[in-house]
Amino acid sequence: MNRGVTLDDLMLAGIALTAGLLAAFLLRMLLRWLGRHASRTKWSGDDVIVDTLRTVVPWAAIAGGAASAAAVLPLTRTVQHHVNQTLSVLLIFVVTLTAARVIAGLVRAVTQSRSGVAGSATIFVNITRVVVLAMGFLVMLQTLGISIAPLLTALGVGGLAVALALQDTLANLFAGIHILASKTVQPGDYIRLSSGEEGYVVDINWRQTTVRQLSNNLVVIPNGQLAKSNMINYTRPEQQLTVLVQVGVGYDSDLEHVEKVTMEVVAEVMTEITGAVPDHEPAIRFHTFGDSRIGFTVILGVGEFSDQYRIKHEFIKRLHKRYRAEGIRIPAPARTVALHQGATVIPQPRSGADLVIEHGGPDAL
Repeated sequence: MNRGVTLDDLMLAGIALTAGLLAAFLLRMLLRWLGRHASRTKWSGDDVIVDTLRTVVPWAAIAGGAASAAAVLPLTRTVQHHVNQTLSVLLIFVVTLTAARVIAGLVRAVTQSRSGVAGSATIFVNITRVVVLAMGFLVMLQTLGISIAPLLTALGVGGLAVALALQDTLANLFAGIHILASKTVQPGDYIRLSSGEEGYVVDINWRQTTVRQLSNNLVVIPNGQLAKSNMINYTRPEQQLTVLVQVGVGYDSDLEHVEKVTMEVVAEVMTEITGAVPDHEPAIRFHTFGDSRIGFTVILGVGEFSDQYRIKHEFIKRLHKRYRAEGIRIPAPARTVALHQGATVIPQPRSGADLVIEHGGPDAL
C-alpha cells in the first residue's frame, strides 16, 4: 500500500490490539478457574496442562491482536512480511517452550504415578525437553526462510566428531537409559555396590546416579560405573526383607525353654515396633556347639532396609532383659592361663584339652 496512515487506521489497529489484550486477560482468568478445578482431581497431568496453557494462550491472543493490527495498517508488502514473520517466530518460540514444559511435566507425572517406571529420574524428562526444543528451533529457522537441510547435514557430520570427543559422557547417558529401561535400579531403591557405596537412589540423570546414604550424605556415581559394578538391590524384587540376629546360650540351658522365650520376644517386637512385619513368620535355628555356648540364629522380618537397625536394637534389649528374668545365661568366652613350676599350662576351650608347654625347670620361668 502506498497511502499514508489515517486516524481510522490507527483506531482500527488500536481496537485490534486492545481486543487481543482483553482476550488474553479473559483467557487467563478462565484458565485460572480451570486450574482450581484441576487441582481437585487425582491425576497431576491436568494441573501441568492447565498451568502451562495459562502461559501460552494469553501470548497467542496478544500475537493475534498484533497481527490483526498490522493487517489493518497500510504497510508495504515488505514491512508486512517482516511483521508477520516476527510475530510467527515469537509465537513459535512461546509454543515451543510451552510444549517442552507440558510434555516434560506429563512425562514426570506419568513416571511418578507408576511404580514400575523411573519415579523421579530426570533423564527422561531432560531428553524429552531437549528434543522438543530442538524441533521448535528448526521450525523457527524454517519460518525465517533459513534452509535447515545444510544444518542437518552439518550436524550429522559434526555429530561423529562430537561423539568421539564426548564418548565418556555418551557412555554415561546410554548407561543411564539402559539402567532405567531394564528396571534393575529405580529412584527410591536401596542399593549396595561391590566398591562399598550404599544408600537410597535419589535420582538418575543423563550423566550420573545420586545415592543418599543413611547419614544423609550424597554419593555421586557415574552411570557407566554403576552399570559395570556388582550391586545388591535390597528393594527388588520385594521391599520387605529378613534379617538375621546371632544369639548364644550356655550349655546348661533348656533349649526348648530358650526357644519358647525367644519366640515370645520376637512376637512382641514384631507387633509393637514400627517397621516390623507382623505377618512375617519368625524362625529360630540352632546351628553351632561353640566354645562356651550353643549358638542359634533368629530370623526377623522388616519392612525395608533401614528398619533393620531399629528392629535389632529393640529385639536385643528386650531379649537380654527377658533372659535375665528367666534365668537364661548368655556366657562370655573365657580362657585361663595357669603357670606351674616347670611348665606353662594353657587350657583350651572347655570342650578341648589343656595345652602344656614344658620349660625344663623353674629357672626357665
